[in-house]
Amino acid sequence: MITKTQIEMALSHVDDPDLGQSLVQLGMIENIAIDGKKVSFDLVLTTAACPMKKKMSDDCVAAIHEYVDREAEVTVNLTARPRQQAADENIALKEVHNIIVVASGKGGVGKSTVAVNLAISLARTGAKVALVDADIYGPSIPIMFDITQQDIYSYEHEGKTYMQPVEKYGVKLMSVGFFVDPTKALAWRGPMASGALKQLLTETWWGEVDYMVVDMPPGTGDIQLTLAQSIPVAGAIIVSTPQQVALADVVRGVELFRNPSLNIPVLGFVENMAYFTPAELPNNRYYIFGNGGCRKLAEEMQIPLLAEIPLVQSIAESGDAGKPAALWSTDKRPERDAFDALAANTIKELCKNQKN
Repeated sequence: MITKTQIEMALSHVDDPDLGQSLVQLGMIENIAIDGKKVSFDLVLTTAACPMKKKMSDDCVAAIHEYVDREAEVTVNLTARPRQQAADENIALKEVHNIIVVASGKGGVGKSTVAVNLAISLARTGAKVALVDADIYGPSIPIMFDITQQDIYSYEHEGKTYMQPVEKYGVKLMSVGFFVDPTKALAWRGPMASGALKQLLTETWWGEVDYMVVDMPPGTGDIQLTLAQSIPVAGAIIVSTPQQVALADVVRGVELFRNPSLNIPVLGFVENMAYFTPAELPNNRYYIFGNGGCRKLAEEMQIPLLAEIPLVQSIAESGDAGKPAALWSTDKRPERDAFDALAANTIKELCKNQKN
């Protein structure tokens, strides 16, 4: 007869591809049930959109056939129980599994471009994705998603009215830009701005979301601190350009998230405008703003470098046209590939943090 101990021993040979530890050791195997040669169990993932779920499931079946019984009928139930849960009072966020904030120490480094394309690349993996435009003084979503004069509809839940997010390119969207005149400046002080941003997050009915990307305002001040304290953040991504003056602000950004009042993991850095490759010389790279600055800092601070985004005019043009580069379907486009790599590495780092 097949026993639970045999199944556990077999599954101890199956490792998580990212961590290199067995699924049993990581506590990812639950509810083993045996009926003759029929074996079933739960494989608990950090998110239902885990890109390695099929490989892990297939490896589990193969291990049981190899170490227990080749005729066993194995059923792997894929479930998700993310460690990060929304706070009780944030009912609208209760089904949002992973909140990722995209930040920068200074403006002008392409943070919003990175946030928008990261969200689209995550959605292209099949995940349920949301994007919150919290850059209150320079909202970019209306432009980069080509959304103007947007009507916001309401949703009733347990006697309370919530806003419904707009959806485009497979991403649920909410932006302060949907509510203000784009031709007028916002003269809001810190507390007013922080309150408005918190409303965007907690008074929008998001439904089930695997990854919520929050495009933070640039800088490391009170607005950023208050916003990060208001929501359960799974991790932060910091965007920079290669220049030393920009990298100095990256260090301040890391210190913000490592502040004891936040204690938010920094998933990694993104070096934007890392190099320039002319279309007529696709194998050449020109480091206009410096070479390897962000990579060196990442090594010094022992923080992953998630992606190096090239300096390409078409990335800016596609954003201005409302069709971000991550949507491009042409094979082997280095711009889209860079954002796809960013999405894959972000998921990998999230999984590492949640399993540790």
